[in-house]
Amino acid sequence: PTRRSSDLFYFILYKNNDLKVCLCTIGKRENKYAIEFVEHYKKYDIDKIFIYDNNDVEDEKFETVLSDYIKNKFVDIKNYRGKITAQIKMLNDCYKNNKNKYDWFIMLDMDEFIFLKNFANIKSFLNDKRFKKCNLIHLNRVFHTDNNQVFYKNISLFKRFPKYTKNVTSVKSILRGHLFNIKIKNLHVIHHNYESCNGFGDIINKTKKSTDFKYYYLDHFYFKSTEEYIEKVNRGDARFLINEKLKLKKIKFYFLFNKITKEKIKLFEQKIGINLDIYKKKLKTLKNKKLN
Repeated sequence: PTRRSSDLFYFILYKNNDLKVCLCTIGKRENKYAIEFVEHYKKYDIDKIFIYDNNDVEDEKFETVLSDYIKNKFVDIKNYRGKITAQIKMLNDCYKNNKNKYDWFIMLDMDEFIFLKNFANIKSFLNDKRFKKCNLIHLNRVFHTDNNQVFYKNISLFKRFPKYTKNVTSVKSILRGHLFNIKIKNLHVIHHNYESCNGFGDIINKTKKSTDFKYYYLDHFYFKSTEEYIEKVNRGDARFLINEKLKLKKIKFYFLFNKITKEKIKLFEQKIGINLDIYKKKLKTLKNKKLN
């Protein structure tokens, strides 16, 4: 499906009672997407974005493109340069150092964008009386496919990749501040000791995750174009050490959601250096089925 532009205009406003909301994220070689990400959450009335800079020591710096936001104290850059498997450490550090300053912590990647159909901003959403009993709010993700885009273009992610799939059960979390004994161990669940709510304030059964794609979810631009996804694979993972086995796993995941083409296979082989005969055979099988 594609997003209907009219969806963005059905707002229900609530008094925000001076809620303080921050966002914690980690980024590596994300400069060309950083402004769109920051602007999205600025419009959603976030108070502060903490970006943990996980670039290599000699790599690009977020200050290059986000200097104005840093000067205005909307963005705070934390030095995590050169650290490996740093994402869980980052989330714990962000919460521990700021838990008494903010009422809610949004914990996302820099390719994830919150969508709220019936609320003008994140504070109106979080201040809804349905969430009074909730310390964790889980939002489901929709994965935007590559939309058959092979190469990068300097255009908004939403304009480049309007089509998405809802066949995703994983979630990302919003965690209440001012809580004690928080130790985050899982990127998606965040904390097992607190009952979780979905986007409607309903308690989520631990064995069956409810979904709320119609109103509240995350636009996840996980793949982008083939070229950009290859860059993502090659730059490593914020949770795991990268190796050939993990690279193959990521390629397999890519082709679960995106069309297999000869051009894409060739680019993967050239840029990653892994033989993908298995996908050449699959492509040939698909072509033979069409002919028959």
